[in-house]
Amino acid sequence: MKKIRVAVVGYGNIGKYSVEAVQAAPDMELAGVVRRRALSEQPVELMKIRVVDDVNELGKVDVALLCTPSRYVHETAGYYISRGINTVDSFDIHGDALWGLRSQMDEAGKKHKTVSILSSGWDPGSDSVVRMLMEAMAPKGITHTNFGPGMSMGHTVAVKSKKGVKDALSMTIPLGTGVHRRMVYVELERNADFSTVEHAIKTDTYFAKDHTVVTQVDDVHALLDMGHGVVMERKGVSGTTQNQLFEFRMKINNPALTAQIMVACGRASFLQRPGAYTLPEIPVIDLLYGDRETLIKKLV
Repeated sequence: MKKIRVAVVGYGNIGKYSVEAVQAAPDMELAGVVRRRALSEQPVELMKIRVVDDVNELGKVDVALLCTPSRYVHETAGYYISRGINTVDSFDIHGDALWGLRSQMDEAGKKHKTVSILSSGWDPGSDSVVRMLMEAMAPKGITHTNFGPGMSMGHTVAVKSKKGVKDALSMTIPLGTGVHRRMVYVELERNADFSTVEHAIKTDTYFAKDHTVVTQVDDVHALLDMGHGVVMERKGVSGTTQNQLFEFRMKINNPALTAQIMVACGRASFLQRPGAYTLPEIPVIDLLYGDRETLIKKLV
């Protein structure tokens, strides 16, 4: 069996778990890790893995897992797509931004005959699939998605990008009916002004729609916990039958699950036509390793 050669781009929390997930996949081979600090001292777990600052140094690469901040996905994905490499990302901004990115990547993918799978985390991502299934089960109704309590990687990265922030943690606290509080803990650079940092965080689009509390701490690392979770609830109507109640619940290691879904999407990317896709547009069976007959007999 010819294995899929995978490059992991970026080596933060998601990148670390993506390397592990690729190595555990029977149909994949880790070509290497692409990171800006390729020439600096590497973490001990990367000592036996090729680390480069440009994917061209890895030889043939079939798919790139883009473990980069969401705000850099457009630029990064465009670079890989133009080189004929499929891409998978965990872009975590919902709504118009996601649709705009999908439209641009779809055009680029068709031009370069590649596949780009966007928002391949768990929300957006696998939770999006569950929300759509719930709506198919009860077309009329209301769905509430309640995140946490736990660390939001996208929000944390957004805070870390602010001037004056040395380290940060953004916790999502569910208040019920899809309403959340953002608890942000910041460790400041020397001489940074807390009020200025607080204003920059609260006016960022990641936080502007939620009640956000920003607290200065001496050591963010002492607060870190990768645990997260979600509860999705839908109350609706099946046909003309009222009061249909559905619930989906999970408690997870946030970056580990994101990485696993990205790896599954990397596999699925070779079964799609050129263009861009979100996770609900991918047949679920394409995410799995194995032949269709065995999978259908086992799981259907």
